[in-house]
Amino acid sequence: MPKFTREPRADKVAEVSELKSVLEATTIILTDYQGLDVKGIGSVRKKLREANSGYRVVKNSLFELAAVGLDAEKLAKDLAGPTAIVYTAEDPVAAAKALQEFSKGANPIKVKAAVVDGHLLTANQVGDLAKIPGKQQLYCMVVGGLQSPITGLVGTMQQMISQLVFTLQGVADQKAA
Repeated sequence: MPKFTREPRADKVAEVSELKSVLEATTIILTDYQGLDVKGIGSVRKKLREANSGYRVVKNSLFELAAVGLDAEKLAKDLAGPTAIVYTAEDPVAAAKALQEFSKGANPIKVKAAVVDGHLLTANQVGDLAKIPGKQQLYCMVVGGLQSPITGLVGTMQQMISQLVFTLQGVADQKAA
């Protein structure tokens, strides 16, 4: 019996190619967008754009085709039902926080799984990721930690110099008298 094969449609090939470039991001979070209307999806996109992230509704079959050979391929087992992705090449914590903040509203978004820098994360781990400080905050904490001992050293040196000056001033006053 002959097997029927057909050429893929040009629009689907283009969509897979475009999706493949999106899936090359360092962070991909799979979500279930069920219950969100067009206005709600627009609100999610706006919130995520502020965190330098994107939000896109995808067909599971096209996601599987586009993810071949990428870290996002690890998410294939979690593709079930309506799927949208959060993607960013920048701060994964900021994306997770923005998603969590939006989910506090009337229409929570269910996280299915994620890939961050090649590591597969569960929905609970994505929630934990949203709880840690962002990159900028961590940088400030490191700089503050490095600056603290230096500030203490400068204060000690100033105190010692002041004591030396007062001692010398006292000696000079005694000799003048």
